[in-house]
Parts: sequence; C-alpha cells; structure tokens
Amino acid sequence: MFLVVVNCLLGTLQLALGQFPRACTTVGALLRKECCPAWPGDESPCGQLSGRGSCQDIVLSSAPLGLQFPFSGIDDREDWPAVFYNRTCQCTANFMGYNCAECRFGFSGLNCTERRILIRRNLLQMNATEKNKFLAYLNLAKHTTSVDYVIATGTYGQMSNGLSPLFTDINVYDLFVWMHYYASRDTFLDGVNAWTDIDFAHEAPGFLPWHRVFLLLWEHEIQKLTGDESFTIPYWDWRDAQDCQVCIDELLGGRHPSVSNLLSPASFFSSWQVICTRLEDYNRQQVLCNGTAEGPILRNPGNHDRNRTPRYPTSAEVESCLSLNEYDTGPMDRSANFSFRNTLEGFSSPSNGIANRSQSTLHNALHIIMNGSMSQVQGSANDPIFVIHHAFVDSIYEQWLRRQRPLLEVYPAANAPIGHNRDYFMVPFIPLYRNGDFFLPSRDLGYDYEYLSPGSGSSQDTLLAYLEQARQIWQWLVGAAVAGGLITAVIAGLFSVACRKKGKTVPEERQPLLLEAEDYHNIMYQTHM
Repeated sequence: MFLVVVNCLLGTLQLALGQFPRACTTVGALLRKECCPAWPGDESPCGQLSGRGSCQDIVLSSAPLGLQFPFSGIDDREDWPAVFYNRTCQCTANFMGYNCAECRFGFSGLNCTERRILIRRNLLQMNATEKNKFLAYLNLAKHTTSVDYVIATGTYGQMSNGLSPLFTDINVYDLFVWMHYYASRDTFLDGVNAWTDIDFAHEAPGFLPWHRVFLLLWEHEIQKLTGDESFTIPYWDWRDAQDCQVCIDELLGGRHPSVSNLLSPASFFSSWQVICTRLEDYNRQQVLCNGTAEGPILRNPGNHDRNRTPRYPTSAEVESCLSLNEYDTGPMDRSANFSFRNTLEGFSSPSNGIANRSQSTLHNALHIIMNGSMSQVQGSANDPIFVIHHAFVDSIYEQWLRRQRPLLEVYPAANAPIGHNRDYFMVPFIPLYRNGDFFLPSRDLGYDYEYLSPGSGSSQDTLLAYLEQARQIWQWLVGAAVAGGLITAVIAGLFSVACRKKGKTVPEERQPLLLEAEDYHNIMYQTHM
C-alpha cells in the first residue's frame, strides 16, 4: 500500500520555491539586475495592482564585517544578492515570495489573513501511517522537478556578467541540498586556489536563523508539492540515544547487509543519488556543483572517531548549553567562548562553554556519528536525516529564545563573519530574508514543537527558566530579604507604638507591609522579564 501511495504521488507535479526564480534568469533580467516577476493573479510585477507588493531597490547593510574574510569583490555571495540583482519584490502585509504570490510564514488563506500554528512532532512517536506519509513526501520531492526555480551552474563572471546565463533544472529535494552547498562552499580566488575560511550558514551567529529559514522553506514546499497544508517536518530527539534509532528500513534506511557504509536495499533511500559532494574537484576546476548525480548516500553510524565524539549528546549537555545567557560572543566564529550558538553548533564544550576544536558535540556530534554523507558540511543535506536532525536543533534554539526572551539587539549588528550580521540578507535565498528576521519565537512564524507546546512540557521549561534566573540573582535576593526583614521589624515596631498611642487601627488597604510586599513581587517580575 505504501508503494502505491508513493507511485501515485510521483505522478503529480507542483510548484517549488527556493533559489534562482526561473523568471529572473533570462539575459534581460540579469542585465537589468531586476527580479520582479509578475504575480499571476493580476499579471503585474510583484502583484502591485492588487496591493501585494512592488518592485524596489534592495537596501544592503553597511555594517562592518569581521576579519575572517580579507577579500572584497571576488565572491558572488558578497552583499547578497547585489551581484545578480539590485531590485526585487518587496511584499506588503502578510504576502511573501519572489513575486509576492505566497503567504508569510504563519499565515494562510486567499488573502493571507488566517493565522495558524502547526506542530512539529517526534518522528519516533508517530504512527505507521504518518511515518509512511513523511517518507512518501520525501521521495516525491526527490523525483519532482522544480517548476519555478533553477540552480546556477557557474559564477556571475563565468556567465559573462549576465550575457550567458548558466542555470539548470533541479528536483525539489536537491534544490535544498544545492542551497546548503552554495551557502557553505569555498571561495574561488585566482583560477586555481580557494579560500576555505568562509561559510554563510555555519560557524557564526547566522547558523541558527539560517537553518530556521531553510527548514521553513523546505516544509512550505512539501506542503505545496503534496497539497497537504498541515504537513510539518518531524524531529528526531536524539538526547541520550544509544544508537541511530531512525536508521531502520521502516524509517530512513537501515545498514546494508554486506557493505557497511551503504543503505539497505530494502529502503528506497538506497537508490537515491547525492549531489554537491566533490568539493576538491569543484575548487580545482573552479566550477560550481551543477546537480549531477555523484553516487549513493553514504552512512556508517557509530563507526566514527570516538576520541572526537564519544557518544550521542545527553540531556544534561543540552540543559547545560541552554544555561548559557549570551547568544554569541567575540569573535563570533567557531572559537567563541560562552556562546550559546557556538556551543549548540558543537564547537564548544557543553560542560563549560569553552571552545574546543578537538571535540564535536551537540549539533556537530550527530553529523560526525553518521559517518558518511552527513559528515561533509557542504553535502550533508543529501541524507534525509539532516532534516529531522536540524528540526531538533531548531527546537533547542527555540527553548533558548523562550527562556532568555532576548531583544533583537542581542543579535550582533556588526563585526560578525561575512554573511552573519543582523541585517545581512541570507545566502542564497530569493525572496530575501535577513538574519535578524528569524531571531524570534517559532510561534511568531507559525509553528511549535510537540514537546514544547502548551501542555506538553513547556511548563517545565518555564520553571527551569525561573530557577535559572533565581540562581543568577540569589545573592541579591538574599540581601534584599535580609534588608527587607530589618526594615519590616523596625516599621512593625513603630507601627505598634503608633497604634497604642493613637488607640486605633490603620485600615488594611493602608498598611505599609502589604504595600511593600506588592512592590517586592513587582520587582521580581521585572527582573525576570
């Protein structure tokens, strides 16, 4: 029955959203540097006649960048997307998309006015029908060519600055594999060499917002592809796991019976071909990944370097990471200490927040443990485990946001590595999204997690947040309590004497102790907020 469902789904063809809009890859659009396609509803650019949006100049951030990338004007991703376009659709109200045809995350309906919250669920707790539907959707995405979007197969310079466009078709799943590759690929320097210390999606403050957008877009495309508007990405809660619980044929593929790093033939993922994995070849030839198949998914969980990653992350390590108050710290890269982002990403020890390049923890640990396609940064999204892994990482990010309730100003506005400042547009998304736009709670973006949603453990997280705040200010609280007790005793004594002298009682609403107690609790709530 499951295979029947898969075959039926593969017979459909829907639209997709992702990288370069097909309508913006013509010679004319590239030479005009304008990506403002018409909205089909009224055939006007960006749906302007219907008030959905308008074609406007892109306003780039001028904030200074960190020193990790000492070049300028050699990489197409600098000041994204200015090398390709300097005018794009700016959508109004709750509209979104390269032509303002979509609804902003968290909204639906004909005019995008209906608010909605979808719940991402634990894959291991879903029933067989729900699991099979998820697998069928993955396979459908892998076998459906994107109608709206294409990928670049050459740099802007190799396209003769727009005169000779170099783009090709891609399936919906691989479109996102390519985007992850493109954001993290190396920079071509002089026709021979490459600069490797650059990444627009990792090792800096944008790591968590970038992957949040990535998952939202991926989820959105599956919803459109299948017509299932209630679809959400499941997550794999890997805390305290003893093995790869999802590496079975009924889920994301078991181990091959005779070849340890291949998937079981009983899983249709064994027939999937990976793309964007031959990094040395791309650098040597100074070419981009063009989406060509490069072999099967590789995975050999557990047979990794245990000196680097001894085990799966534990609940205690996640909790320790969540106790870090600073989102990111200088120099805001993989050497940052006491940084929640760097610790969750896996470059710092969860036990103390100190950067340690010899260890791979938390997020990085899962990539290392999978010991195959997942272990290579640029090509890691080829393995479908990537999606459910990052969904859980995003849920930890969500927990931190709820506990800390940070202002937008907490996200660095300047001096982060290239691509990671607050107002930098994320590479390579079109439509455009800034890093800071996704430094906010998930419910503001229309989704929540099953184990974090009201009634499903969120009360425990709230209690932990209160306890953490109390731990940080306990000395102040003790001092205030002692001082308050002394003041109370003095006032009580004076009050008693005054009452005896006057021979009458002060009305309750005027009693100073009640007023003082109320003010004390207000201070507590303000401190917590």
